[in-house]
Amino acid sequence: MSPASPSGRQIEIAAAGHRAVIVEVGGGLRSYSANGLELVDGYPADAMASSARGEVLIPWPNRIEDGSYEFEGRRLQLPLTEPEAHNAIHGLVRWASWSVAAHEPDRAVVEHVLRPQPGYPFALALSVEYAVSADGLEVRTTATNVGVDACPFGSGAHPYLTAGTELIDPLELRVPARAVILSDGRGLPVERTTVEGTDYDFREARPLGSTVLNNAYTDLERDEDGRARIELRDPESGIGLGLWLDESYPYAQVFTGDPLPDVARRSLAVEPMTCPANAFRTGEALIRLEPGQTFTSAWGIGLL
Repeated sequence: MSPASPSGRQIEIAAAGHRAVIVEVGGGLRSYSANGLELVDGYPADAMASSARGEVLIPWPNRIEDGSYEFEGRRLQLPLTEPEAHNAIHGLVRWASWSVAAHEPDRAVVEHVLRPQPGYPFALALSVEYAVSADGLEVRTTATNVGVDACPFGSGAHPYLTAGTELIDPLELRVPARAVILSDGRGLPVERTTVEGTDYDFREARPLGSTVLNNAYTDLERDEDGRARIELRDPESGIGLGLWLDESYPYAQVFTGDPLPDVARRSLAVEPMTCPANAFRTGEALIRLEPGQTFTSAWGIGLL
């Protein structure tokens, strides 16, 4: 018997020159290319996902301070999955096995049931649909509370974008956001401020240069279709790509990866988030799912 891939089954979809690979472990996006250009900085099939590459972040994105929170009068304690900062990070499904509910040439749906457990005694039925077309990649996430109690919920994703350059410094970035959340050394939010007059202002496309980012952007400007579009372009090659978020995602974390040796400014994480870091404690944009209630959100990537 040949050894199993650390990321489990590989589910490939393709159409109109677009190709994506979804994995069984974590239900995430391992790779995505358009017309032969890699637009996502993924990882090999024989490796584990590193630095949260392409992962699904449920039932919360980003961090929870000390892994503890109160909900409905109960004090709950999550495992500290970022022990060096004493945080719980990026949810509970990153290393879970997901099943393939549908697989067509251009579309795949993976599912997982998150069972009640210490720190999160709630049940969620989760589904992520990946589809490719001439327009790009679309990812639609659905969560249903299948338990008997209301539960706190947040959702996110963690793709790293690349335009094929060795470093992201010369790339032009556009983030249509009027506000940014500043964080402390633990990655926890401390202040929300306008981007006006700061190094965080990318409302007009400009080179990243040496700007270090690990911040949630919000108050997003949206097009007539309700989507906010974050764009990355290489002015030398002309290659440009964009990540869009529908209105269910009021936040986008933008991360230059400086402290991570396997990233180190070679790609840019753009993370759709329904809520910011520490929402389980602060309540900011936290979703309360009643028993039987469903929440759906969508984001995608494509060439400009």
